[in-house]
Amino acid sequence: MSEDQVFTHSIQYEPPVLVILEALRQNWQAVRLGDYCYKPDYGYTASASIIPIGPKFLRITDIQEGMVDWMSVPYCEYHDNNIELLLRSGDIVVARIGATSGKAFLVSDCPKAVFASYLIRIRVKPLLDPLYLYFYFQSDSYWQQIERNKGGRLKGGINIPVLQNLVLPLPTPKEQSAIAHLLLTVQQAIQVRRRELALERERKVTLMQHLFTDGTRGGTAALVETRFGAIPDHWQVQILDQCAYVQTGAAKGRDLSGSRTVQVPYLRVANVQDGYLDLDEMKTITIKESEIERYGLCDGDVVVTEGGDFDKLGRGFIWKAQLPLCIHQNHVFAVRPDRSRLTPDFLAYLFQSQYGKAYFLSVAHRTTNLASINSEKLKAFPVALPPLDEQIKIVKVLNCCDVMLASIGREITLLDELFRAFLEDLMSGRLSTLPLIEAGLAPV
Repeated sequence: MSEDQVFTHSIQYEPPVLVILEALRQNWQAVRLGDYCYKPDYGYTASASIIPIGPKFLRITDIQEGMVDWMSVPYCEYHDNNIELLLRSGDIVVARIGATSGKAFLVSDCPKAVFASYLIRIRVKPLLDPLYLYFYFQSDSYWQQIERNKGGRLKGGINIPVLQNLVLPLPTPKEQSAIAHLLLTVQQAIQVRRRELALERERKVTLMQHLFTDGTRGGTAALVETRFGAIPDHWQVQILDQCAYVQTGAAKGRDLSGSRTVQVPYLRVANVQDGYLDLDEMKTITIKESEIERYGLCDGDVVVTEGGDFDKLGRGFIWKAQLPLCIHQNHVFAVRPDRSRLTPDFLAYLFQSQYGKAYFLSVAHRTTNLASINSEKLKAFPVALPPLDEQIKIVKVLNCCDVMLASIGREITLLDELFRAFLEDLMSGRLSTLPLIEAGLAPV
């Protein structure tokens, strides 16, 4: 039987997702995954070790954003007589429990490694391209089936029968290869831009360390030591409360009965990120009409979070009057600098710097995973205060970093959207790779 005959032969199934059949072109099939892969395997039960006592031991936590840093994967004791659990290129491992259950990872160029019991390994037969299957595992059609099973008796997890009974669209091998490589091209472009974003963030951190240690004099300034790092000796150190007004926010759930009230947008902790404000989802809160001025944000306020993870303590940036009226909740502080001595942008960057983070960590109330500050600790922040013209120069340099970070971030967002559109259209057959194949422009 020829390759084309194999894929025009009709196989009868009762797929659980009818949308697959509706979208498929006539020369595609809806097939059951279990018929196109060898019997899946649950992983190995062992204790992880940093000592190289055996093969690498791949766990759910080692798989981040569809990638694995094999250098950081631990080892485990393993008996070589069970060779079936050794991974090889082309295998796909799927998380079977927890919040990430259903997420898949395609193994390639791996060292000698086994996989943990919380993973399921799939090894495909020759008529199914593993890279094509890996991308199918990211599609809406796949997740519809997974979520339907996770919501039932599996209580948030999946098992081998669920994977075996998955229904997927199966093009010809040439089309599978073309689809997979088109999606891989976009995915690789995203990964490149993400690496560039990480490098640009590192560059900004390095620049901040230099600028808040040496100022703008190119390392020629004499330095003076403070509790939180060296600063140029021509800078002053002033307590924040002496050069800015610290405003606390409105608490939720107060008894406002008998008062004239108004509903207004408010800035939550979730809106305040490290170096930017995420205003995609703004919620409203009810306060007294008389409190609008008391809790209202002004253009140029530096908003700072009360607490969070250790590395995010004191995070925040500048409110630039994105809304005509907005207040802030009590877990977010608003700092209003005296602009005759301190610019909002400089203060925001100083909070982000190692100098700022060192102070916040030194005064924070800590629990196992979290840390927090109060308004008194914030008011006592020792501001490293250069002359205004030097503040402006420092801000210009760091603004350039932020412009670059925002530009790369937008590119990643657009590429992510392109990938999702390609993925759904290619997997459904709405977008055909046949013209590319026939023109010799698609890898097969």
